[in-house]
Amino acid sequence: MRHIMFTLSLAGSLLAVTPAVGDHADAQTAFSVSAQIGDFHVAVANYYRVPEREVIVIRERRIPDDEIPVALFIAHHAGVPWARVVDMRLRGDSWWNISVRFGLSPEVYYVPVSVTPGPPYGRALGHYKKKRRTEWRTIVLTDADIVNLVELRFLTEHYRVEPERVIALRSKDRNFIEIHSDVRGHESPGGHDDDDHGKQGSKGRGKGHKE
Repeated sequence: MRHIMFTLSLAGSLLAVTPAVGDHADAQTAFSVSAQIGDFHVAVANYYRVPEREVIVIRERRIPDDEIPVALFIAHHAGVPWARVVDMRLRGDSWWNISVRFGLSPEVYYVPVSVTPGPPYGRALGHYKKKRRTEWRTIVLTDADIVNLVELRFLTEHYRVEPERVIALRSKDRNFIEIHSDVRGHESPGGHDDDDHGKQGSKGRGKGHKE
């Protein structure tokens, strides 16, 4: 009888100090859902026409903020779910290798500008200036090149600002979160029009929901 009473008492003590599995799961879910998301992430979601929650998920999977647009850009142009692109990146593939794997050519990353930029855009755009257009297929881009070019397209198209402005800010070693805050406050009249990105958006929305 004493043995039975001791066992019941011990079990009660363990229940008192150990949270229920359901409570623990709820706590994890609450923490996950309340993950920080800033204006930059909201803008990325709007530009690619994906739910903000999906941008949070990509971020939670340890894709750096300035590379989130790259994952969505490749997914859109390749016509594949962004989760597939993220999986390849987390396995260690470069953005260029992922691009090649999905049949994307260097031309898809090109952004025309009217200036001769310095670093880092001098390198990124220099690949195209050094070759004839018929030779662009021979270009090989680094991760930094791809990030800089994708961010340039995103910021200039979403806010309708001149690419030279983004290039000038980037040349001052500003990160893209800071550059986003700057161009967001100085966008051209009529900027921030989600319909301007309709073709990419409709396709991005369709692929964005897939896991």
